[in-house]
Amino acid sequence: MRRKASLFLLACAVFCAALSPLLRWYAFPRLARIPANQYQDMVLEAKDATLLDYGTMRAKKVPEVTIVQTLKGDADAAKRIEKTAGRPVVVWDSLSYVQGPDGKMVSKVPERYIFDAHSQDPVHATGEMVDGDPVEREGIEFKWPFLTQKRDYEYFDAQTRTTSPIHYKGTRTFRGLTVYYFEQTIPWTKVPMPKTMPVQGITPETVARTGTTRWYSTVRKFWVEPVTGAPVYGEEIHQEELRGGTLLGGRAKVTAFAGHVKMREDYIEHTVALVKKNRTLVLALTSYVPWGSLTLGLLLLALSLWLEARTRRPGRPLPASTEEPEAVSA
Repeated sequence: MRRKASLFLLACAVFCAALSPLLRWYAFPRLARIPANQYQDMVLEAKDATLLDYGTMRAKKVPEVTIVQTLKGDADAAKRIEKTAGRPVVVWDSLSYVQGPDGKMVSKVPERYIFDAHSQDPVHATGEMVDGDPVEREGIEFKWPFLTQKRDYEYFDAQTRTTSPIHYKGTRTFRGLTVYYFEQTIPWTKVPMPKTMPVQGITPETVARTGTTRWYSTVRKFWVEPVTGAPVYGEEIHQEELRGGTLLGGRAKVTAFAGHVKMREDYIEHTVALVKKNRTLVLALTSYVPWGSLTLGLLLLALSLWLEARTRRPGRPLPASTEEPEAVSA
C-alpha cells in the first residue's frame, strides 16, 4: 500500500509542478484580457479655470469646467478585426466631452482606439481615428500593460496625434495601493481645431480662413497600479490658446482653456475599488496559484520520497529462541 501511495503522491507532485509554469506563461496571457464589450466612464473637473467666451472672444475665469470621458467596447467590430489580426483585440469608442459651468458644450472629441486585448499594443485597422481623422497610434493610451514595469513608455497624445515618452517618476502609495507615478509633458504644439465647435455657424474651415490657429500644451500625470496596469488617478495641467488671425481682433493670442484637471472624488473611490478587485484576480494567475502549486508539488514530492524510503527499509530480524531442544530417543 505504501508503494502505491508514494507513486500516487509522486504523480500529484509532477502535476502541480507542471501546472505552475502553465498557469503563468500559458493561461495568464489567454485569461487576463480586457473585455471586448467593456463600458466605463469618468468625470474630471478643473476648478477656477479659464475659458474662452466665443461671443466676445475674451477669456474669463469660471468656477468649474467638467470633462466627461466615456469608453465603450464594440464587440462586433473586435470580432471582425480579430479575423485578420490573428489575435484577440479590443475596439474602444471613446468620447471626451467638455462642458462649462452653465452645462453648455465647450468641445467634444470622439476617438476609435484598437488594441491587443492582453498586451495593450495598438492594432492598426480601418476605423482607427481621432475626431474623424485617420491615425496610426504607436504606444499605449488610456491603460498600461498588465504587470507594468518601472520604466518609460511610449504614450499617444490625441490632441497632437503624436507619440512621445511618458516617464516613470517613482513608486508611491495611493489610497492603500502601491502605484507607479508617470508624467508626460507636451510642449506648445499647433493642433487641429475640433470638428464640433461650441458656437453654431463656426467651423474649423471658417476659423482657418481667418488665419487663427489653435495651440496646446499639457503636463499629464498618472498613478498606475502595476499589477493590472490600470490608472487609479490622473491629472492634467492643461492649456489651449488661439493665436493670430483676424478672429482675435488684432491680438496675438487668447486663452481658450486653462485649468488643472483632476478626477472627481466619487470616481476615484469607484476606480480604486474596481482595481483592487481585478488586482486579486491577476495575482491569482501570476503569483498566488503558480507559487502555491509549486510549493504543494514540492511538499507532495517530499512526502512521496519519505513513503518510498519507508517501503524499502528492511524488516527487523526475528528474535532467537531461548528454549532448550528436546532430546531425541534412540
